[in-house]
Amino acid sequence: MADASARRTERLFKAALLVKGLDGAAELVAAVALLLVPAATVQRLVAEVVSRDLLGPPDGFLTRHLVAGTAEFASGDRTFVLVYLGLHGVVKLALVWALLRKWRRAYPVAAAVLAVFVGYELIRALHTGSVVLPFLAALDIVIIVLILREYRLLSSGR
Repeated sequence: MADASARRTERLFKAALLVKGLDGAAELVAAVALLLVPAATVQRLVAEVVSRDLLGPPDGFLTRHLVAGTAEFASGDRTFVLVYLGLHGVVKLALVWALLRKWRRAYPVAAAVLAVFVGYELIRALHTGSVVLPFLAALDIVIIVLILREYRLLSSGR
């Protein structure tokens, strides 16, 4: 029974790493794309999405946040977005790679780095009113728990 539980935990851990790896890769690709695409083009794309009501009503919650975030990005907060996405993406990919290789030293480092990201995501969400950052923080917390659980199982000689 314990062996089945360990296998289930391992599968869940690998699935979480896959999600985190895809998230990191998407953040890195987004950073590069935003670096190459002019802010005016991003604003036009958002205006097109909003005009077609793809996010709900034009005065809806998601639309307001997307438009506000795009305005902030276009007005000069571009550096923050590029650095955040790029750094976050690279760090996540490196941690996922190390954890998949089962490097014991990577487990506590990964948990600590993700905890810092969680703190920053929550502080930034409170400051900006973002709806996405708390969701990402919650995902990071789940992954921290899985990392620590896997580390404990790995250290116990599983």
